Amino acid sequence: MVGGKLETVFFADDAVAVARNLLGKVLVRVYDDGVVTRYRITATEAYMGEEDKACHASKGRTGRTEVMYWRGGYVYVYLIYGMYWMFNIVTGSVEYPQAVLICGLDSVIGSGRVGRLLNVDKSFYGEDLLTSDRIWIEDSDEQPDVVESPRVGVDYAGDEWKNKNWRFRVQP
Repeated sequence: MVGGKLETVFFADDAVAVARNLLGKVLVRVYDDGVVTRYRITATEAYMGEEDKACHASKGRTGRTEVMYWRGGYVYVYLIYGMYWMFNIVTGSVEYPQAVLICGLDSVIGSGRVGRLLNVDKSFYGEDLLTSDRIWIEDSDEQPDVVESPRVGVDYAGDEWKNKNWRFRVQP
């Protein structure tokens, strides 16, 4: 349904498919002051389980990665550099940790900037996008042209993993 909240089945696919399919969808944020803002998702990156050396779950199940082992549709946030909350969406099935990092909304590009725009913090960790009244994703009928490229900032993962074309963005 165009305009309705995305349902569990959408997030049940693997992170690569969900990362592509999120492009053009609408992220809705209800801020603390009651203002409701809708953003078009324009860039994403996929992280695919314990075998993916760029994925946080490559180190196994920890307090930080616990939510990644849940079913798709939950929020995974983490802080980098002590200042940027990174907004991710868990995908796939229970016990197979994977997630999609949101890297662009409308004209805002960069996952740190996205976190700031959304004003997310630790309280969003484990938020259910299916039932939340402060953040969710709605369907749209947009089918944008997609550009694929390697993920950004994952050189530490080695050539095989850093060169995966798992970064997706809307063709300008």
